[in-house]
Amino acid sequence: MDELQHLGPRLRSARQHRGWTLDELASRAGMSPSTLSRLESGKRQASLELLLPLTRQLGIRVDDLLESQDRDPRVRRSAVRRDGMTIAPLTHEQSDVRAYKITYHPGAPDRGMQVHDGREWLYVLSGSLQLSLGDQELVLGRGEAAEFDTTTPHRMRADGERPAEVVSIFSAVGERLHLHAIAESED
Repeated sequence: MDELQHLGPRLRSARQHRGWTLDELASRAGMSPSTLSRLESGKRQASLELLLPLTRQLGIRVDDLLESQDRDPRVRRSAVRRDGMTIAPLTHEQSDVRAYKITYHPGAPDRGMQVHDGREWLYVLSGSLQLSLGDQELVLGRGEAAEFDTTTPHRMRADGERPAEVVSIFSAVGERLHLHAIAESED
């Protein structure tokens, strides 16, 4: 397993990136510095019992230590069309941040205002986008961007007779509420 050969150096790199010594991380994770040193050098086999406290302290996932460097960086996920939108994924499913190219088609059914934890960033590639944000009604044109707290009620739709193409970035919670709730309501 090539992934396991890179675990130690990745663990060391994550520790050094935070400027921590072996002693500091070992103390935070509740293990001896020699155990951590042997993990980083590949002289000790990694177990979840050892990795979980380390990854929690480092603010990373166990997957971050195992991910293959040779992974194909291309995103090969199909676009879907539903509820007056065409949604094209721009990131891998397992990414922490989710990015999509969303085309809002004119005349789409009106979706209610949405509220959820997180933040959303969007950039208008073409057309005009109507953004309802709380009590505000905004129209964003090509080249304009917006960032907002998604605990504020919000809704987006095409403004005018042309589709609005937008790049949207949000967390997994935002993805689930914006994109998956649509599919569930259609079932």
